[in-house]
Amino acid sequence: MTLRDFPFVRPDARARAWLSGERGEPVPVRSAATVMLVRNGASGVEVFMLRRVSSMEFAPHAWVFPGGGVDPRDDAPDLPWAGPSAADWAGRLGCDEPMARSLVAAAVREVFEECGVLLAGPTPDTVVADLSDPDWERERAALLTREQSLAQLLLRRGLVLRSDLLGVRAHWVTPPFEPRRYDTYFFSALLPQGQVPDDATTEADRADWTLPAVLLDQLAAGTATMLLPTVVNVEAVAAATSAAGFVALSGSTRAVEPELVEVDGAVVLRADLP
Repeated sequence: MTLRDFPFVRPDARARAWLSGERGEPVPVRSAATVMLVRNGASGVEVFMLRRVSSMEFAPHAWVFPGGGVDPRDDAPDLPWAGPSAADWAGRLGCDEPMARSLVAAAVREVFEECGVLLAGPTPDTVVADLSDPDWERERAALLTREQSLAQLLLRRGLVLRSDLLGVRAHWVTPPFEPRRYDTYFFSALLPQGQVPDDATTEADRADWTLPAVLLDQLAAGTATMLLPTVVNVEAVAAATSAAGFVALSGSTRAVEPELVEVDGAVVLRADLP
């Protein structure tokens, strides 16, 4: 375990009140999943990222991985599934089986909704290779509007979710002073052969393959914004020597919940990292 302090550049009234001991009841946390989609690039391992539009209430203009909150229908009992079972994933994630199923399904659903990559195939050892047909755009739209669930989409298409294509890297919980809180598992996945992620989501003004070292340099220069969990996970991608190796190496699922502290007059977020 390693204690690290990170700059906290926006100590608003709520944060200041928390520091002074005026601590109300924290808002409930929402379960969420996010996916670090990686590939081997000319200069190293690249990760697909989105820059959230400035109008977003949560993390505006921040660079993020595709992801979002768990939907109640993600825990569908008829969800077509291949690879390690929900019970296996419960052991890996340290949660119960329904939540494990929901988190894995949310990861697959969100990466399809936000960048058009589908971690599913017609058989347990294949993956959909061509998503260029306009019908797939309609499928994504129906997921976004909640007109259909992931299970309904896969069943109608004759596909199975490929849980074996996912790795797990980290587990972060938003600090209790924040007005929006998420209990987020960070997954990893290789870009499936033949698929091409896009920038069709309305939640981002940019979406592209990113070289982690370049983004970290931009963060240091003040020209890019990232939330703390994103920073630490981008650092992990930057240290990877291959995309496949990154996905194969499991990270810790111990929950990291940063603490707001004041050090020498500066407000920082202190994280106890695995």
